[in-house]
Amino acid sequence: MSNSISSDALHKLLGIPLDTPLSIDNMCKRLKPVIYPAPVLSDRLEQFCHALVKAMQSLGITVLSEKEASGNDGRFAPGTVIFAPGYFPDNLLAINRVATLYNNIIVGIYDEHPPINTSALPQQRLDAIVGRLARDMVHILIFVTDHSWTICTMNGGVVTFNTPYPSKEDVQCTLVPKLTAQVVPPRPEDLDIEHGKLQTGTPEFEAVSRDFLKCSALWSNNSSLLTHTSTAGLQYRSDFYKRIVARYLDQRSGMSYGFFACQLPVAVQPAFYSDSNIPKAHNHKDIERIVEIRVQEKTLLVHVPDISVITTRSGCKKNNLDPKKDLVEIGLIQGRDQGKIYLKTPEGCSSANIAKPSFDTLTILAHALGNALTASILMTIRPEAAFPSHLARHGASITHWHDYPQSEQLPEGYFLHGEENPPVSCSTPQSAAYSLRGKIEALEKALEQGIEYRGDVHVEPNHGTNIVGMLSLAETAELLNPLLYTELIPEEG
Repeated sequence: MSNSISSDALHKLLGIPLDTPLSIDNMCKRLKPVIYPAPVLSDRLEQFCHALVKAMQSLGITVLSEKEASGNDGRFAPGTVIFAPGYFPDNLLAINRVATLYNNIIVGIYDEHPPINTSALPQQRLDAIVGRLARDMVHILIFVTDHSWTICTMNGGVVTFNTPYPSKEDVQCTLVPKLTAQVVPPRPEDLDIEHGKLQTGTPEFEAVSRDFLKCSALWSNNSSLLTHTSTAGLQYRSDFYKRIVARYLDQRSGMSYGFFACQLPVAVQPAFYSDSNIPKAHNHKDIERIVEIRVQEKTLLVHVPDISVITTRSGCKKNNLDPKKDLVEIGLIQGRDQGKIYLKTPEGCSSANIAKPSFDTLTILAHALGNALTASILMTIRPEAAFPSHLARHGASITHWHDYPQSEQLPEGYFLHGEENPPVSCSTPQSAAYSLRGKIEALEKALEQGIEYRGDVHVEPNHGTNIVGMLSLAETAELLNPLLYTELIPEEG
């Protein structure tokens, strides 16, 4: 993964904590696991946990004892990853021994086949996984059989290893990233919520909403676009644990997956090389917005603009949108120390759920910010490039879904990146960092190959894909759903 943008810059631009581990080596160094077994374990789980501990120790990870992992109050220390093999009665669940809902990851390990089959549709698979997570009050599921073990995560990701015990490589490259990048909703104090401030009656909004509606229709029969898993239909051990799940989800009615977003037009300033004099037009306030970015082994100084994005709200049905209720505006205003996020809800809508920021908020903004930085760099390195002027006049589209495009579906001038990144969820600080850094990698590929840069395709291993660039949402949907496009929009004549 490129270090084109430093950790200091990621903190300044997006508020990503400086100690966020972005490499697998650093993830291993940060990991603090403990084995917290159920009262009775099968021989298979005993052997699996023994192999798991051995694999982690071979990576330099110290596996804590229950006493070492607990404070004086008997609760697990913040940051501890709790492996909970076996079947627990309510009073012994690991969730009862954490101080807050967001400071620990709990991994349930079970002697059984996964509750899904190979023929299950993605939505059915997701619903089964989320249902089991809520039932057992864990964040990650591991299922162990005679010949394999399987990891299931909240985003519907399923990874199966055809070996009865975890190897060092599988733990290092797949399990560790999932244990060090926790899915957490944006905190209310991290953004400004402006109720009813998104004007939905303007010509500009009408044009954007038409693109969203056409896009939504084109995705309507694609099973890879996961819509919504309602918390109302889940089975809970008790009302107490039902309330815990509601708190973890920030009182949302369920979980939705994937998003559509339209970055609003933004004009950027040309970047300049670090060994040149800062143009006189840049005053002190402007200099505070300058960030260093490495491109082709040279350092450029890039002016960071404010950005704004119209996106689908958290919890809505992406394949059946109502633009005046299901679209919100998010944005990033650059400040002295770091950017400030805002959320504008549609005028005339009072539903509390509309004001819930998407779990993907930071990642969406990272993509939009990356577009602006890329455009600024192109204005200097390739003054004739079309991307900056397109971004200034039309903005850019962002599409995220939990599947992967075929190579022949990749848009012309869009460059692939992310395949080698650690497999983290799109709702984590790591994902936002990979999105921003990866966009610079994509730009470098375009420059090296002498091909016009039009956008990027960010692959998130074990998770999904983001397609970002000059195509509209509808044009992107048409590309990814060609058969449906033919059915909905017949050829003329």
